[in-house]
Amino acid sequence: MNYLVTGGAGFIGSALCRELMTKPGVRVTVLDKLTYAANPASLASLEAHPGFRLLRADISDRAAVELAFAETVPDAVFHLAAETHVDRSIDAAAPFVQTNIVGTMVTLEAARSWWSALEGDAKTRFRFVHVSTDEVFGSLGAQGLFSETTPYDPSSPYSASKAGSDHLVRAWHRTYGLPVVISNCSNNYGPRQFPEKLIPLALLNGLQGKPISLYGDGMNVRDWLYVQDHARALVRMAEAAPAGETFAVGASSERTNRDIVDIICRLLDERFPAAAPHARLVHFVKDRPGHDRRYAIDNRKIRRSLAGHLRCVLRPALPKPWTGIWQTKAGGVRFATRYMPASGLAKARPHSILNKKVRNEGNYPCRWTWQPARAGNPRRNETAVANL
Repeated sequence: MNYLVTGGAGFIGSALCRELMTKPGVRVTVLDKLTYAANPASLASLEAHPGFRLLRADISDRAAVELAFAETVPDAVFHLAAETHVDRSIDAAAPFVQTNIVGTMVTLEAARSWWSALEGDAKTRFRFVHVSTDEVFGSLGAQGLFSETTPYDPSSPYSASKAGSDHLVRAWHRTYGLPVVISNCSNNYGPRQFPEKLIPLALLNGLQGKPISLYGDGMNVRDWLYVQDHARALVRMAEAAPAGETFAVGASSERTNRDIVDIICRLLDERFPAAAPHARLVHFVKDRPGHDRRYAIDNRKIRRSLAGHLRCVLRPALPKPWTGIWQTKAGGVRFATRYMPASGLAKARPHSILNKKVRNEGNYPCRWTWQPARAGNPRRNETAVANL
């Protein structure tokens, strides 16, 4: 099977690529613009694989996208390329419209052209899997869950642009027959996430003794989904979902942002008792405009339709999403991060939470460099070194 993954050097995209490459006879081509949030090092373990390659291109560039299709000869496309950070969309909405709406249209047109020329089984099994967000549904009250039939009600330029992309994908299916599948997922967490997101940013600021900021009262609720579980669900959508279907993907694991930060502070206290209590670093800042209060996913459809095919059923992500393994080191702190599955459903595996050199822009906390966790084995159980 041949797969084209747009945005495959990002957080969720790279997890998907690693999942795809575990299958025999698979070829994966990543098409990525390599913006600030992309990280080719997340794909380092795949570089030596003859079936993997990374193409740098903008999904708004029709010629580049069509060339990627011609060279990949895809059986399925996973469309993850997107601008995704709400705060950045509030500061500058134009890149979100350009990438998330215009770029999606360009990619859909290239996919339609490719699919229209296919015949027989190749045409029947082709899928365009569009990866979206539960933020398109707006905000929930204290009760209720998002489902596949929830009306769209986006609150930010980011979620509005993703809602627009969802509408385009659905229209290309209804108008042209393009066999699409749409995923609206909850908040993902896991290794290699860019540190503008809550968990890695709070962790890194806590390590440096910097303020850990929470918007408003910190009681905004999110449904936390482990990224590799999401990747497995996406693979099964491409393999087994009927064309035109939509799936709400979540782990039924609601926690407030304050809950998450409290967990991180407690774990930092355990590893660095001399700097405790880390909760003293938590402070509250003015809420951002259009900040949705609560997200939560009704995942019964995906459990009923696809969970039997998943290697690991979607599992609760928290209350203990990771346990840190640190050791002090001259010039910095070395640590790896181990994400813990619930109830022994799968064996815990060590990961590094980040593998990116982060430019010191805005409030990004530090720069990162790669170090092998064990001599002679540089691509397994990576360890990141923070220049604290």
